[in-house]
Amino acid sequence: MKQQRTPLPIIVGSGGISPAGRVSFNHAYRRMVIDSLPAAKREATLSSLAKLMGLASAGHPDLDGATQQQILDGTLVRKIEHFDVERVAWNNAMSLGNVSDSEQTFVVAKRQLPQTLPEGWNVSALDDKTVLVRCRGDLNVLVQDLRPSKVTSAGQLPTGFDPAALYPSRSHPRGLQMTVYGASDALRSTGFTIDELKSLVRPDQIGVYSGSAMGQLDQDGYGGLMQNALTGKRPTSKNLALGLAEMPGDFVNAYVLGSVGETAGIIGACATFLYSVKRGMDEIRSGSKRIVIVGNAEAPVNPAVIEGYRTMGALTEDEALMALDNSTQPDNRRACRPFSSNAGFTLAESSVWIVLMDDALAMESGARVLGSVGDVFVNADGYKKSIPGPGIGNYVTVAKAMAAARGMLGEDGLRTSTYMHAHGTGTPQNRVTESAIMSEVAKAFGIPRLSIAAIKSYVGHSLAPAGGDQLSAILGAWQDGIVPGIKTIDHIADDVAQENLHFPLQDEERDIASMRGAFVNSKGFGGNNATGFFVSPKQTEQMLEKRYGTQAFAAAKQRQEAVESTAQAYDAKADDGDIAPIYRFGEGVLEGKDLTLTDRKISVPGFEQAIELSDDNPFDDMT
Repeated sequence: MKQQRTPLPIIVGSGGISPAGRVSFNHAYRRMVIDSLPAAKREATLSSLAKLMGLASAGHPDLDGATQQQILDGTLVRKIEHFDVERVAWNNAMSLGNVSDSEQTFVVAKRQLPQTLPEGWNVSALDDKTVLVRCRGDLNVLVQDLRPSKVTSAGQLPTGFDPAALYPSRSHPRGLQMTVYGASDALRSTGFTIDELKSLVRPDQIGVYSGSAMGQLDQDGYGGLMQNALTGKRPTSKNLALGLAEMPGDFVNAYVLGSVGETAGIIGACATFLYSVKRGMDEIRSGSKRIVIVGNAEAPVNPAVIEGYRTMGALTEDEALMALDNSTQPDNRRACRPFSSNAGFTLAESSVWIVLMDDALAMESGARVLGSVGDVFVNADGYKKSIPGPGIGNYVTVAKAMAAARGMLGEDGLRTSTYMHAHGTGTPQNRVTESAIMSEVAKAFGIPRLSIAAIKSYVGHSLAPAGGDQLSAILGAWQDGIVPGIKTIDHIADDVAQENLHFPLQDEERDIASMRGAFVNSKGFGGNNATGFFVSPKQTEQMLEKRYGTQAFAAAKQRQEAVESTAQAYDAKADDGDIAPIYRFGEGVLEGKDLTLTDRKISVPGFEQAIELSDDNPFDDMT
């Protein structure tokens, strides 16, 4: 009996926005390795960023030295720009009058009186608008204070790029603004329009899997819901709904893609991106889905989140950063120092999305082949002493991913044609535990010198999309042959395991033909571990040709030319500053009466193919 073919999830689109810039067509990646690029690519990268950041107008690519420096300074990890780090709003608790028989008096507006008067208050009207309050004993008040932040470094979107200004954002939290832009960028990078993508498959063969690790925590989301009533403001009707962690995926369905297919808000702390990729991969492999959009957006660079992680002892404080350098000024650019002497991680914002297709559909449609998903593994830590502390689950995921790579590439391919994008947060605990895992597993699999990349040194830690940041750097390296070095460090710490590992401190040029696969490792609070193995476009195409034959593969490559041309045209428009996202608010809204429904199928306007209603019984051996 012939073995049934397992569909291969092909990466046909990639996009988003990160501290390094636009993710599609490897622009963000090229900002990371800009000093190693040929002159033409360097100039194109700077020109694209200039338009994105509002530093140059369309059709004017020439940039003077000062503008180029402004572009470099306004990207990657740097001093926080989202709020004044010297004057962070704070409420300071004070007790006025601590003698029990002393009387306090003050005049306030009548409308400012609390609905329930505190015990011991005596109120008398002075006129129609003001009252005199007399009270005895302690008077507990909150007085606004302005304090300097102890953390002033973060990975932020390029200076001047404002996702809210690109579409009618209607008080959307920043993470959702970034979602609309990032998902639009990824979908357009495929070379297909939204309607063309929806025409390729049945409506229920599309899936959207997303989520944010922490939800939307700014004032338009949960921040407003939790804080407004305590600061004399009123929560809005949007605060709760738009704060939900699955809302990025909901926004893609409702306002960008218009999908009626499967959706799920998948959360795994800092491993969330890979959790979502695994779900998409599983659905394509099972044959249930043929097109899957996977991605995350997170916007945690706000004072409350930073203070929360700081009090946990997880972030790099300025004082510790200065101590590392024996300096009186923090080096914000080098705040994240993976696998070296370090003091904590650096928060960041990002929105990264990929589009997957099964291999048959990619061949039929002539889709771009950016790579493929070899496998993704997720494992918990078991019993733990500390919920944020690392455990053994990551040993399992890394070993499984390497075994999967060996199965696809062979022993030699695993040992000589792969490398690892480490989680690499920049904390003292991570440098010890993750390096030990990678070293021991590399030794077990006979890998003599596994190269380790750690791009949080460039863009910081964006929580849910962090694995997407790593994958975007892999997709870029497969095109340009440059693996980003860990350039924020000058040495490897003594307690870092280095046996069978190689930590390049500078960019490394590679032969593209020899780069067949790469690993993405993610570790999250709570014991959320994930490791993904991704296959290069060259290796993916070799696999497609083997499965379908030379003639069919050649025909698919020919169909690909038109798709690639459309994709490149989008890139050129975006490079010239045309970056308005897809946002279809109120368009094509359907009601039940718009459907054509029978007991065999449902036809949905906007989709060429109908949903089939199957009465196949998966339990026919039991019923």
